[in-house]
Amino acid sequence: MVTAMVGALFRRRRLPADRRPPLAAEERVVAWAGAGGADVAVATNLGLWLPGRASRLGWHEIHKVTWSGRQLTVVPALGAGDGDGYAVVADGPAVSCTLLDPDRLPEQVRTRVNRSIGYSAHHPLPGGGVRVVARRVPGVDGLRWTVRYDAGVDPSAPEVAAATADLVAYGRRGLG
Repeated sequence: MVTAMVGALFRRRRLPADRRPPLAAEERVVAWAGAGGADVAVATNLGLWLPGRASRLGWHEIHKVTWSGRQLTVVPALGAGDGDGYAVVADGPAVSCTLLDPDRLPEQVRTRVNRSIGYSAHHPLPGGGVRVVARRVPGVDGLRWTVRYDAGVDPSAPEVAAATADLVAYGRRGLG
């Protein structure tokens, strides 16, 4: 009886083949959850597959995630421009799905999004502030630097652009 209980504790749920997204050769499923009907949300070592999306969101492409205990809401970071050695991102439309049997999916999403962050700091700027973030990208050496401006900041203003470049350089120096 004890052996059966231990086996049940460590048994991994298997994602049915007909519900599996088109994974890359080096991609493996780490958790999944039913999201109603045939829809599933699938966490892999490379990112998150959400119902209604044709492609995976890499862990480094997820700006915010909230978990209400039943609903997972993901805000992707969308490219909004480029600076010198960094990308400017903005919030994309939030994607929400109700997870009927979440299992370990919310925990894996939180862990993997947080693990992708190598550096994160918010700095004041004229009109608001900027968040400077360095993210680990699976299969890529080094960090990918991004900035996200608060509402009210004009990124085209010369003093904002210069301050942002200095803040990214400061972050890079801090990581060695």
